[in-house]
Amino acid sequence: MNKLISSVVLILVGLMLLFGGCSTYNGMVNSDEDVDNTWSKVQSAYQRRADLIPNLVNTVKGVANFEKSTLTAVVEARAKASSITIDPSTATPEQLAAFQQAQSGISQTLGRLMVISEQYPELKANQSFLELQSQLEGTENRIKVARDNYNDAATNFNKKIRRFPASLIAGMSGFHQRSQFQAEQNAQNAPDVKFD
Repeated sequence: MNKLISSVVLILVGLMLLFGGCSTYNGMVNSDEDVDNTWSKVQSAYQRRADLIPNLVNTVKGVANFEKSTLTAVVEARAKASSITIDPSTATPEQLAAFQQAQSGISQTLGRLMVISEQYPELKANQSFLELQSQLEGTENRIKVARDNYNDAATNFNKKIRRFPASLIAGMSGFHQRSQFQAEQNAQNAPDVKFD
């Protein structure tokens, strides 16, 4: 009778461990998919910005004597940023930094374009330009939110796979930590604003 009870107890403990392990593994899969989903939203926000740029450039081209070098810089920055693709499941911090740097290139050239556009009253009065400018501002906010959401999902996933005993299952199943977006170097420093 004792052997039967011991066998039943061992079987029940084994089943509990099996179901617990399956539940932990499935939770990691769900979190992994959440990270991939939030990454696709980051890419979607960047793609929205990239799609707006040709319309903005064409609108600005309509203004006589607009600085062609600025328009060329915007188009080149867009092309460079569009050429960098990342697999979020294997992205390293260095790859994310390169991706972020390319995207920053777009932000910087668009900023320059907006500053220069202030010198052209007919452009500032153009309704299409104003709408595109507003859409770009909204898109920049979407990008920030999407990046924050990605970092949140990556943090939750990283916590899940690092906790014991889940870390054992993660190691055996090939799950590894996800990289996150980091602030650009010197981002904490306020920019110098000088009026000449």
